[in-house]
Amino acid sequence: MPPSIAYYITSHGYGHGVRSCSIIRAINRLYPDWTVHIVSQLPAAFIANQADSTRNPIRAESYDVGMVQLDSIRVDIDATLGKISHIGHRRNELVQIESEFLTANRIAAVVADIPGIPIEAAARKGIPSIAVGNFGWDWIYSEFVPRDAAWEPVVKMFQEQYRQTSLLLRLPFCEEMEAFPRIEDIPLVASPGIARRSEIAAATGCDERKRWILLSFTTLDWSEETLDRVERIQDCEFITVLPLEWHRRNIHAISREQMTFSDAIASVDAVISKPGFGILSDCIVNRKPLIYADRSHFREYPILEASIRKYMKHLHIPAEKLYEGNLRESLESIWSRPEPPSDLSAGGDCIAAERIAGLL
Repeated sequence: MPPSIAYYITSHGYGHGVRSCSIIRAINRLYPDWTVHIVSQLPAAFIANQADSTRNPIRAESYDVGMVQLDSIRVDIDATLGKISHIGHRRNELVQIESEFLTANRIAAVVADIPGIPIEAAARKGIPSIAVGNFGWDWIYSEFVPRDAAWEPVVKMFQEQYRQTSLLLRLPFCEEMEAFPRIEDIPLVASPGIARRSEIAAATGCDERKRWILLSFTTLDWSEETLDRVERIQDCEFITVLPLEWHRRNIHAISREQMTFSDAIASVDAVISKPGFGILSDCIVNRKPLIYADRSHFREYPILEASIRKYMKHLHIPAEKLYEGNLRESLESIWSRPEPPSDLSAGGDCIAAERIAGLL
């Protein structure tokens, strides 16, 4: 029988889902007889939009929590500790559940972006495991150990699991990821989208003659006063992706089921967001300028900000200005910002698919 793979995707953010599905699509193209079992609690409709669910069965399960977020900018550290500690207490039980899943579905390899439980289950079954990512949760969480010693066993758990990985495919914008015994760097997995401006205009009423700005946040705590201020920016149309939605004259929502996120970025003139792997990758391959806000209590932020300065036309907006809706000055300035000093290659999706095949 052709091989089956189990691909585990953290539910921390859509960026992990987008890059994972890019690799899954590459596996489907290069090895059409293979089955990829997708395991994630990201919305099934989103995953099905990114990867063919008839070829890639979707199972709703998650074995990490990422960072519990108050909104797309702010995180809840204590709530994160409570949830990930609960997973730690159930570690043996969860590894056993996944071991049985791997056996029942004749899984030949595990890919993880980037929970640890599936890696440990793969090691228990004696099958290869491949991690894909630009950081590990051990590195993210270790920042909080001085704040609360209860984080220490969480960090240790992830380190122990990551050490059992057969291969880490390390993406750009990365930390050292020292817990992994074997590392290979690969390029970006993102691909340019297709501009679908007229299609969006017909569906939302956006004026194609104006500047289009994508507000790339899953949630954003904007008050009515803030929305009033944004609505007065009459020379711009603002686009959000559901579930983020406001009913204002110049703010329009589209769904991830309508088009890929990369197509949405290809259709706009600029993006306002917080730094994250997915949004940086899509802006770089689609050559879109980024107005970015601070991201609190996320250790990855300085690495991402350095990459923004190197690879993107960009402008920083203080978080307080973003929450107040004071966007006009940034929107007037972004167009004259300098072009990035460096380029970054893509094509990591096919390389990842080939490396996964090589371990089988």
